[in-house]
Amino acid sequence: MAPLSTRLLIQRGRPKSDRLGKIRSLDLSGLNLLSEDLDIKLLSRLKQLQELDLSDNQLETLPADLGLPHLQVLHCANNQLSDITPLCQFRQLEELGLEGNPFLTVSDSLKVTFLLPELRKFNGKDASTTRSKAENLNRELTTRVRMISEELVASGGPHMREADTPEGRHKATATQEPRARPVALRRPGDTPLSLSPEKRVCTSPLGPVEGSLVGSDSGQLEPLHFLQCHSKNNSPSDLKTQLWACAFEPAWDEGQAGATSQTVATCGGEAVCVIDCQTGLVLHKYKVPGEEFFSVAWTALTVVTQAGHKKRWNVLAAAGLRGLVRLLHVQAGFCCGLIRGHKKAIATLCFSPTHETHLFTASYDKRIILWDIGTPNQDYEFQASHLLTLDTTSTPLRLCPVAPCPDAYLLAGCESGCCCWDVRLDQPQKRRVCEVEFIFSEDSEASGQRVDGLAFVNEDVVASKGSTPGTICLWSWSQTWQGRGSQPTVAVVVLALLQWSPTILAYFSLSTCPDKGLVLCGDEQGSVWIYDVRPLLAQCSPPQVAVQAPTQILKWPQPQALGQMVTKTMVNTVVANPTFTYLTALTDSNIVAIWRRCEP
Repeated sequence: MAPLSTRLLIQRGRPKSDRLGKIRSLDLSGLNLLSEDLDIKLLSRLKQLQELDLSDNQLETLPADLGLPHLQVLHCANNQLSDITPLCQFRQLEELGLEGNPFLTVSDSLKVTFLLPELRKFNGKDASTTRSKAENLNRELTTRVRMISEELVASGGPHMREADTPEGRHKATATQEPRARPVALRRPGDTPLSLSPEKRVCTSPLGPVEGSLVGSDSGQLEPLHFLQCHSKNNSPSDLKTQLWACAFEPAWDEGQAGATSQTVATCGGEAVCVIDCQTGLVLHKYKVPGEEFFSVAWTALTVVTQAGHKKRWNVLAAAGLRGLVRLLHVQAGFCCGLIRGHKKAIATLCFSPTHETHLFTASYDKRIILWDIGTPNQDYEFQASHLLTLDTTSTPLRLCPVAPCPDAYLLAGCESGCCCWDVRLDQPQKRRVCEVEFIFSEDSEASGQRVDGLAFVNEDVVASKGSTPGTICLWSWSQTWQGRGSQPTVAVVVLALLQWSPTILAYFSLSTCPDKGLVLCGDEQGSVWIYDVRPLLAQCSPPQVAVQAPTQILKWPQPQALGQMVTKTMVNTVVANPTFTYLTALTDSNIVAIWRRCEP
């Protein structure tokens, strides 16, 4: 894109005039503009501008001093905005559009109403609803802080450190609300953070008292490593890069009893890292400047060498902001396959558990695509083929092949609910719509709510999160499916509800450890919630009515970076290896945290 010019603004401005100062409406959409292309001196000459359209560009932020005092309508849909703070300069704004910005979150939508007091229309809808939610939240937080403060004063609370006061906690959380090779030795940015010695793993008052999980084969979890291996430019001062997904490498000898892996792949920012959990060493690091990785997934392929021998090869798929899937030869450190299938960012991806070459990708373009990546040739090159396209009505956030029949059905947690598709390849249609939508309450208002956590606990039980605030739902696939009939929507058969954080923030991904009957999820305070659901699943009907407390909560151990404690962070993702020997948590503050389970 050529720099903005007076001629271009006059051509795209209304009404037609030879003077910038008379333009009232300006359309700069679809020009592939970058943030640095917005010439402040030029745009500030639009003294009478009331409407500005910047949609369908590549803007990461808006200049803080554009100088448009009369702007009333602003459209910034389909960009890469991650910070809405600059909007506060447009105090007269009445209409705003921010759809299709993958880095903006629910909390950003709430902030808009505080920044823009005159706003009447937001993302095509009446802004009064969003303003009402924000005001209710503000009142609730104010009440909570006041109650906690009164309790602290009554119990001698003023002696607490400032960082531990309710006000300190609130401020720390609020600042983080915005929400999306050869073997290498540790780089300067890969060194582990130091762990404050007085902060040990502890449990919630809701769980057992000594930090150990229920079960005879359980042991205590101890914090082991804290790494900043995704730092931008390898800078140790980077505590802002958001980390989104991780996956343990398949064990090399899966046929052997107890075989497991201690190698985990993590992604965030412009890097994918492969880490040895035992030593904390970053074994491999793959970087793509300008990319933002959102998801990773492993598959174990069987390839035939030139000598005719079969060889097992673990391949790592990574995808994100650019809508590209990169198939990585991890040990060699290069990309040996590139799939161009989406025009917008890829939110998540996963391999089929039964077909090693089948890969699902889910994008902000509201499509899920099933690929066959094939097997590599002698030069380690892939040639992927497109098998199916699944249309969604909202952005798919989590993918989950149905455990008892992964070749037949795919579940997806989406912005507007939980949906299911028929993915059988013997059916003629190559493009399909959602076959059934699952709802979590008979109340019609409860349908269409975001589901941002989804995983099977065993062959029948599904854990999902997001449809009901503060809880994780366990429901039966078989019982739900049997009661479906031919209806396009069906209420899930709930087995139990698990207590989780009451936060209104979204996109905390849950995971499961089926071999151990565990459900795992992080929260906005840096804690890891762990649920041993085997006792629940062993009980006969009727299902549990009361919300079940977590078995254990791992508190954030407060590691030190740059000589200061990292007291608060958001844990976006928690994943354990199959034997629950290692647990890895990824944060909003560029920290990969690794715990190890000590044998009893």
